[in-house]
Amino acid sequence: MSLDRTKYQELLDARVFEPASITNALISRTRRAKKTTDGNLLILAADHTARGKISLGLDPIAMSDRYTLLDRLTRCLALPEVDGVLASADILEELAFLGALNNKLAIGTMNRGGIIGAKWELDDRLTSYDADHIESMGLDGGKTLIRIDYHDPSVARTIETVAALTTQLADRKLMAMIEPLPYKKSAEGMAILDDSDEALIKVVAIASGLGSSSAYSWLKVPASHRMSEVAGATSLPVLMLGGEPEANSDELFNRWIAGMKEPNVRGLVAGRSLLYPLNGDSE
Repeated sequence: MSLDRTKYQELLDARVFEPASITNALISRTRRAKKTTDGNLLILAADHTARGKISLGLDPIAMSDRYTLLDRLTRCLALPEVDGVLASADILEELAFLGALNNKLAIGTMNRGGIIGAKWELDDRLTSYDADHIESMGLDGGKTLIRIDYHDPSVARTIETVAALTTQLADRKLMAMIEPLPYKKSAEGMAILDDSDEALIKVVAIASGLGSSSAYSWLKVPASHRMSEVAGATSLPVLMLGGEPEANSDELFNRWIAGMKEPNVRGLVAGRSLLYPLNGDSE
């Protein structure tokens, strides 16, 4: 069922007339007793807009409409198979206000400062949640992004930031979800994903050693054709991401299915591939 337009208008009005109700909805939501019952998780990723990622394919503003995004998120979160959502503060508060986060995991994204397309893109600074507010807002964990390009000096600060945040979350016994990605520069000097499996395996090893404790660390990594080696580079729980929607969705689904056979692969954190599939059916 689509998001009620009247309820969406109530959200818009609350932002003007009752702003405290927005944060109170998140703090007072009903939390689930256990993070996972079967050891696996299916999390929706909805933190792309916070770093300016609103395009899909040839459409530069495909994910910009907030009603559409919330409509798709609320419908997917209503499915019992979906465990929760990863998002920035605005989206988590909106979902809570709409009643979509009760008994669902809420993971707050943290360093979104690497605005897509910017010259400083790999300098992923803390611009969303910090560890104190992950805890005080009653969230279940925090997510960090670390994109490693060995020729970009700004990456060093990002590594230091992610390590510190991992420690702070572990001190609070909260999930630290780390997304390590290998990056390189294009011929035009733009930051682009290095899609080699060897590069991915290396950054997985690096991310596993971040922070003063790894007890609460989970990794979020691309679904590789060589998932046994990627997941085998760590003992941490691994969640596979979806990335851009693909014309041949079966190929992506098959990589997910194959990846789930690895002992420490524990599920998915998928956003665009589930919320904005090319066939238009998010359910």
